[in-house]
Amino acid sequence: MLLTNLETVPGRNVIQHLGLVQGNSVRAKHVGRDIMAGLKNIFGGELKAYTELLQESRDEAVERMVQQARAAGANAVLNIRFSTSSVTQGAAELYAYGTAVILDTPS
Repeated sequence: MLLTNLETVPGRNVIQHLGLVQGNSVRAKHVGRDIMAGLKNIFGGELKAYTELLQESRDEAVERMVQQARAAGANAVLNIRFSTSSVTQGAAELYAYGTAVILDTPS
């Protein structure tokens, strides 16, 4: 499955447009991570626990989007975008979406 944030793939043609595909993941913060984040806010530095949490969420959202694209018969997802939003205090949603298509085979 080809994944790209481009609207087109150089040298390839879209044979069929299959529509929007999406995936999301909602994650809550961990109390232990909150304590360490509080200390980092005082002393400064990267909040590695949150960076890892968001990376896990992004990977899960993309995998769900890819599963939806495969189920539709796609061999590529174009114009992929990400969005985040706060769902409730201490929990955030990461949303991935793009356009499922069938591309021709490379020459």
